[in-house]
Amino acid sequence: MGNLLDRMEPLLAAMPAVKSPEGHVHFKNKLLWTLGILILYFVLTNITVFGLAPANQDLFAAWRALLAGASGSIVHLGIGPIVTASIVLQLLKGADILHIDTSETRGQVMYMGLQKILILVMIVIEAAPNLVGGFMTPDPVIASQFFGGNLFAVSILIFLQICLGGLLVVMMDEVVTKWGIGSGVGLFIIAGISQALISGFINWAKVTDQYPVGFFPRLIAIGIDGGNYMTYFGTEMLAFITTIAIFLVIVYVESTRIEIPLAHAQIRGARARFPVKLIYASVLPMILVMVLLANIQMVGMFLSNVNITIFGTFENGVPVNGIMYYLAPINGPSDWMWWMKDLGHAPWEVLLRLGINMTIMVVGGAVFALFWIKTAGLDSKDVARQIQMSGMSIPGYRRNPQVLEKYLDRYIPRVTIIGGVFIGVLSVIANLFGVIGGVSGTGLLLTVSITYRLYEEIASQQIMEMYPFMRTFFGKE
Repeated sequence: MGNLLDRMEPLLAAMPAVKSPEGHVHFKNKLLWTLGILILYFVLTNITVFGLAPANQDLFAAWRALLAGASGSIVHLGIGPIVTASIVLQLLKGADILHIDTSETRGQVMYMGLQKILILVMIVIEAAPNLVGGFMTPDPVIASQFFGGNLFAVSILIFLQICLGGLLVVMMDEVVTKWGIGSGVGLFIIAGISQALISGFINWAKVTDQYPVGFFPRLIAIGIDGGNYMTYFGTEMLAFITTIAIFLVIVYVESTRIEIPLAHAQIRGARARFPVKLIYASVLPMILVMVLLANIQMVGMFLSNVNITIFGTFENGVPVNGIMYYLAPINGPSDWMWWMKDLGHAPWEVLLRLGINMTIMVVGGAVFALFWIKTAGLDSKDVARQIQMSGMSIPGYRRNPQVLEKYLDRYIPRVTIIGGVFIGVLSVIANLFGVIGGVSGTGLLLTVSITYRLYEEIASQQIMEMYPFMRTFFGKE
């Protein structure tokens, strides 16, 4: 693998990339870049793919909020290709198949170049089934007006537009990462799920009955009309309680941490603390778990659409039997409360699906968390080197990277696994009871946690503007 990467180095180094800032980017400029990309993202979600027939089936319907795309728009794929490519790299690096030292400049260039190639491959792989599987059908009217009735030409045009949208998302993510605050992936997830949550709370549209679908409008309308809350409110109140509970739990857990004392080797009295949070690897590993499940379901749906039903069949985008049914995530009470309504499956089948889902979420959360800290430079070795370069050390211990690494090994790997398991369990609980807005419990959990981290990032950026010497410690320069 190493020899292959060495031969590919010229190609990896030549991959297109957003230019990195040569010096420090002022906090206000970072805010402007972030806001600009956010506005551009919302603009792109409202640009419909040209040549698409009005009635189409969305391959990503069940994962739309998590993938941060808009059905039928130019950004139809959302962050799917980026996260899927990250999963492949995480698995290769975690299994020690991919040997790239990302602490060196050469290693970083090679890693980013390899990631770009994988993302391009994933864009094509995820865009093609939408056309081949009959999910995004070309409009015969457009075909007759512009292409002489050639539907294949319209299909190619749709494919190219989706690929272009995927590339735009990649570049926007890179702009935010290098010039803005946080990451584009996290920003787009916040934008998509927040939009769904706001709609879930205050939407006045009437869809299924005479009352609005939004939580508060529905609550008020039923009260004014004197209707029966038990009849027209269903599980909305349970979803509302779950939404509030997840928000409070995540905010509390994000502030739970182990603080390792540090002292400066040359400046007497200069002390600091290195925080090892309970959710040390953040919630991004859970995105990897969910997108991995989404890709499995999308493959199953595509095969079902082309009449290959060995893995199960789908009805309206939902698996109804086969292995795909058991691998499908739980997205609310209607997926497992068999005593409230007929689910079309025996209780033991529902319980087996619950058990498989819990195992995947919990074990996957822990495994991907370990892979993530290794790839993102958050493991004991990289943190020890970062502390050493800042001039800090742990009081009572020799100022040596190996000593620091051994000390950090007491905390970082254990806390990472505990945090990954905790997030997995919390995701399962949130998914079991559902949340407001039709987004999955995992989606809400991700949004709250990413928003909290973004708030902390903004606070640290402001501190570094006030005290420039702290940029070296945080690795910002």
